Amino acid sequence: MFLKAIKKAVLPVLIGSLLTGSGCRITYGYAGENSWDAAVIFQEESSGINTSNTDTQQEAASGSTADTNSQEEKNTGDNTSDTDTQQENVSPNTPATDDTLIQAPSALLMEATTGTVIYEKDPDTRRSPASITKIMTLILIFDALENGTLKMTDTVTTSAYAKSMGGSQVFLEEGETQDVETMIKCIVIASGNDASVAMAEHIGGSEQEFVRQMNERAAGLGMENTHFVDCCGLTDSTDHYTTARDIALMSRELITKYPKILEYSSIWMENITHVTRQGSKEFGLTNTNKLLRSYEGCVGLKTGSTSLAKYCVSAVAARNGITLISVVMAAPDYKVRFKDAAAMLNYGFSKSSLYTDENPEKLPSIEVRKGTKPTTEVKYEKTFQYLSCDGKTIGDVQTKLNLNPQVQAPVKAGDTAGTLEYYENGRKLGEINILFTETIEKATYKNCLEKIIAEAF
Repeated sequence: MFLKAIKKAVLPVLIGSLLTGSGCRITYGYAGENSWDAAVIFQEESSGINTSNTDTQQEAASGSTADTNSQEEKNTGDNTSDTDTQQENVSPNTPATDDTLIQAPSALLMEATTGTVIYEKDPDTRRSPASITKIMTLILIFDALENGTLKMTDTVTTSAYAKSMGGSQVFLEEGETQDVETMIKCIVIASGNDASVAMAEHIGGSEQEFVRQMNERAAGLGMENTHFVDCCGLTDSTDHYTTARDIALMSRELITKYPKILEYSSIWMENITHVTRQGSKEFGLTNTNKLLRSYEGCVGLKTGSTSLAKYCVSAVAARNGITLISVVMAAPDYKVRFKDAAAMLNYGFSKSSLYTDENPEKLPSIEVRKGTKPTTEVKYEKTFQYLSCDGKTIGDVQTKLNLNPQVQAPVKAGDTAGTLEYYENGRKLGEINILFTETIEKATYKNCLEKIIAEAF
């Protein structure tokens, strides 16, 4: 009786599957024979500006704001300054190019979340970046923190070579140790060349190896007109160059991937403690970015100047959920670089409106025909965001879901299952991909048999 029961259950299925050709469809419950066609669904959404704001940086008390680097600003023979998960969306916005907006010869304004370029002026001419170089140094430091090869509490020892750095420095002594967090502050607040080289040696083993990694990282970001020869920008080599566009790209990478950097770059003044054989003493760090105190919402990022580079800045400011990166290169003096950066930020904030779809429609499960599983889940690749630069608030947005409810096995996790398109008054703003969340192989006869036997017993 037992054998008869197995034959009665198995043989009809095997015969049927042989007759239907290669592969077989395993049905779990409802077979879904009358599945609907590919979905084309329109959904009205109320327009919305992302209301998540970066806190506006409050200015430090003016009673203790003496600029300890004012003398270095006048000395253009060194690199002292005025001592971050989203891909870009399709955008029809064309960058403004009004040359009268700023005085500096090269500049670019970018919105950080979408990567939209709002304004540009000669953005691709190669120029010396001076201490703006340290943005890439900071990226590699935070890369190491993220991958676990470095910790904020690790101690870093200053070599004789690192101590010998001229230009802007925090006066580290040979053999002096500081933890990684303190070194980061020395780099981003006071633009310390000695701290930059000490960190480069700690991570890469040598500055030369670290610089190789900097160039490799730059290439990965699409910085096509950038080449570094040192980690701090002190060099006067003509082989050390970048562009306003490339500075914006690496600035965006740093502040969007590692937003914690803004906690450090927004510090106006802070003391560190030097502990050496001569004893311990306090040393004051003063931020080289004067926009922190003069521009509402400024939270960073980095300044730089040498006789070759003149005066540069990559300024970051956030207002009403919009974060802008304002890059100025080769300004004639430190006042012009800050004035130009502020002018671009004012222009950007007056023109920009950011739409973020924080609550996209729920996605259905997808039926998988002839697979080892009957259904699979799908997910949105990212959150959709769109930046409008016409000075108008984004109105009602409609979405169009393109998703086939039924697919043939095999399917692979990460492959595109469909798209969600966004429109405003019939104009397409962009789209995001919908991805399979798991891999499902095509079912074999063995899978069919194992399933039938499992269900029968």
